[in-house]
Amino acid sequence: MSRFIRFLSIAAIAGLVGVAALVSPRASAQAAAQTPQQVVQDIVDELGTALDGHREELRQHPDQLIKVIDKILLPHFDVDYASLLVLGRHAREATPAQRVRFSHAFYNSITHRYAEGLLNYTKGKVKLLPFQGDLNARRSVVRTEVMLDDGKSLSVDYVFRKTSSGDWKAYDVVIEGISYVTNYRNQVDAEVQKEGIEGLIHRLETQGAAAIDQMQQQAQQPAGH
Repeated sequence: MSRFIRFLSIAAIAGLVGVAALVSPRASAQAAAQTPQQVVQDIVDELGTALDGHREELRQHPDQLIKVIDKILLPHFDVDYASLLVLGRHAREATPAQRVRFSHAFYNSITHRYAEGLLNYTKGKVKLLPFQGDLNARRSVVRTEVMLDDGKSLSVDYVFRKTSSGDWKAYDVVIEGISYVTNYRNQVDAEVQKEGIEGLIHRLETQGAAAIDQMQQQAQQPAGH
């Protein structure tokens, strides 16, 4: 699972969870005119251009790398919707303010935890597979194949939904059959049961990436430990 998670930085890290206010009006207009396949192709192309020749500089200045993620990836993800899915049944228990805070804190924590993995991305590693589905539907899936350094490949699907404004935005990433949303929803559920929604949000706000590490470690522990 760790290898799959490392690739989430390319798939928006969880840029799946964040704040809609970070999306510029221009970016939204561009996304509205694009099909899901075009959105993914643009992300792939823009990432290659942004990273080529700048990897060492971005490695030395993580804040600049975060800005690359925000600019290229975040506008194309329905971060508010994904945030509600990750909270699952606990979204109904949370206040509106808590849902906003969770969205901020979780996105920030995930981004800082996996951002460096983005530097391993190079052009040509992502192959878009032929489209299957109906673009008139409210949901669509873009299938891709990602080549790894060892010559093997990963199946990575981007799940899109059409928003009320008519934009196509991704809200989930499925890597080798493992859903990003489902994976983190299970971890969040376990944490909320132990420390409550406010406790989890506070830990994400104060510990950031370290809180994500702890959640994953606890999820991997055998039952009863």
